[in-house]
Amino acid sequence: MSRKLHAAIAVIGIDIGKNSFHIVGHDHRGAIVLRQKWLRGQVETRLANLPPCLIGMEACVGAHHLSRRLQMLGHDARLMPAKYVRPYSKGQKNDFRDAEAIAEAVQRPTMKFVATKTADQLDLQALHRVRDRLVGQRTGVINQIRAFLLERGIAVRQGPHSLRSELPGILATRADVLSPRMLRIIEDLAGDWRRLDARIEGLSGEIETLARQDNACERLMTVPGIGPLISSAMVAAIGTGDVFSKGRDFGAWLGLVPKQISTGDRTILGKISRRGNRYLRALFVQAAWVVLVKVKCWERYGLKSWIETAKKRLHHNVLAIALANKLARIAWAVLHKGRAFDCVKTEETASRPA
Repeated sequence: MSRKLHAAIAVIGIDIGKNSFHIVGHDHRGAIVLRQKWLRGQVETRLANLPPCLIGMEACVGAHHLSRRLQMLGHDARLMPAKYVRPYSKGQKNDFRDAEAIAEAVQRPTMKFVATKTADQLDLQALHRVRDRLVGQRTGVINQIRAFLLERGIAVRQGPHSLRSELPGILATRADVLSPRMLRIIEDLAGDWRRLDARIEGLSGEIETLARQDNACERLMTVPGIGPLISSAMVAAIGTGDVFSKGRDFGAWLGLVPKQISTGDRTILGKISRRGNRYLRALFVQAAWVVLVKVKCWERYGLKSWIETAKKRLHHNVLAIALANKLARIAWAVLHKGRAFDCVKTEETASRPA
């Protein structure tokens, strides 16, 4: 690229691929002055020769790493959700059109950006994703064992603990209904279950160790119902929470608020939107159920009046979601303001609606 072209480029949109990246550059007037296809190894080298400019990318696999590298080169690299970029795409879909849409979207003053994750955040996020996958595989193994036993007329009480305790006895005494082949299959599945348990326990221990060593996670663990798993998952997802201006925005991002379909003077609220991070939302709902079960701790948490008032008018499942939203907002405040949760009991807080 010529020196004159270098000086003209003000905004760049990058459509990220596995091996090749499509680049579209705008000048200060918004006209396209660059439209090229680069290989992965050429991106950093060529952008290092450009003066600092605004660079937009979709938040996808590899985008956080590239964003950090470009920020080190002095560029203003920003990530955006793909669904917010899509409305700016014009005509038929191709990689250059996608890059052009990214360059348009990154200049919008109202665009919602994704915070660039650090390497430590990505490592912690990877631990959670692997653990979540293993938990799903373990559930599948347990369900398969139950199904094979039911096919032979053997029913086991609900819950993995019951199956774990009764399975050795079933394999030892029910040879009359279980064929040798089926015994071998179930024994192999039980071995898979034990190996998955060991891996999940190891990952859980590593996550807990990392959470105990992180100051932000330690502060989050002072919030009712939040332990090492939820605190570390939250830090991995949003860092310090600076991308949200208030706790309500974080609760809405998690999908813990009603879906709104309003028009004119009619305000229509439906089920929760279920948008954002599904894994983190499920963890906060579990935390809410833990708090609801521990009735004796409501007073200590400063939630007794709020929960008792909400229970009178909300179904217990709706109450759990409302409490999960409240805990998420508290957790964001703890994370963003940098101080531990402290229960302050006031009449205003107690009478505030759910």
